[in-house]
Amino acid sequence: MNTTVANIRVLGIHSLIMKKRKVNFFDIQEYITGLIKKKGGWVNCHAHIDRAYTVTQKNFHLYHAVLSEKWNLVDAMKRKSSVNDIYDRMAVAVENMISQNVSALGTFIDVDETVKDKAILAAMKIREKYKKDIKIIYINQVLKGVLEPKAREWFDVAVQFVDIIGGLPGKDKGHEEKHLEVLLSTAKTLKKMVHVHVDQLNTVTESETELLVKKTKEFGMEGKVVGIHGISIAAHPKHYRDTLYKSMKKAGVMMISCPTAWIDNRRSEELAPTHNAITPVDEMVPAGVIVGLGVDNICDIYVPHIDGSMWSELHLLMAAARFTDIEQLVKIATVNGRKVLGLMENSSNLPIK
Repeated sequence: MNTTVANIRVLGIHSLIMKKRKVNFFDIQEYITGLIKKKGGWVNCHAHIDRAYTVTQKNFHLYHAVLSEKWNLVDAMKRKSSVNDIYDRMAVAVENMISQNVSALGTFIDVDETVKDKAILAAMKIREKYKKDIKIIYINQVLKGVLEPKAREWFDVAVQFVDIIGGLPGKDKGHEEKHLEVLLSTAKTLKKMVHVHVDQLNTVTESETELLVKKTKEFGMEGKVVGIHGISIAAHPKHYRDTLYKSMKKAGVMMISCPTAWIDNRRSEELAPTHNAITPVDEMVPAGVIVGLGVDNICDIYVPHIDGSMWSELHLLMAAARFTDIEQLVKIATVNGRKVLGLMENSSNLPIK
């Protein structure tokens, strides 16, 4: 049974029971989703729908591999997938979004020497098929980095197609600064936004968001750059976090939170401030940083347990970050998402210099 349909049925039964028993309570889900609908529907800022629904009983054990290993473990699936296979997976994911009243979707697609242009070809067909139902924004995933010759070759192909340029500095480990320079210089030339996976490992040894802010200012890309995840920020001391939020706001660097994607973070003996493995939305929003919401991977070896439910993501964000400002939660799920995807005129007062 489709998860969304199941949720609707459960809610329907739940409401009937409440009415029968004459129990009156504040139904948070019903209230917030109602407000989101009035704001034009959900905005899913981050996903990887070309790899959605690829977890199997045979490859399920790969879920326990570390992130850097998974970057290569998906190669076999990518080589084997045809354009039609990728199209079918994307179609199921898109229809899942539409069924939830998602008005806009930002999704990364893999474009590299392994999958070549198959995801691009599928993405073109998907956009045409669903153009009347949902706005789809494409971003290129760079699982091979952007510095090696072959990786750069496919990066140059991808950036001509996608709406937003994607980055993964951790893939070019030791050369993260150069990785960001390639992204930002290309984006500035093509007049496109940039979405970058940063600070994903929940450790104080990472400071990729800080570097992203520095490079954003260096290239005059204020208001056009978005970080994704930012989990490690919460592992840093409070004075560091406060300074970072100020610099993010000044540079117009936004952030996307995908709560379920990192809530399963591995146990560590590293000493750090007590925190959940989630983007510190409860601190970012009051500091003036624009935060959007995403689902990340759907039913693949990265996160087999994510089914693409937008409410599940917002609900976990509320609980894990202990953030209950309903007005701001609705913005995170709607208007902020449109800003993050570049879908609003004057979404930032900081134009490209």
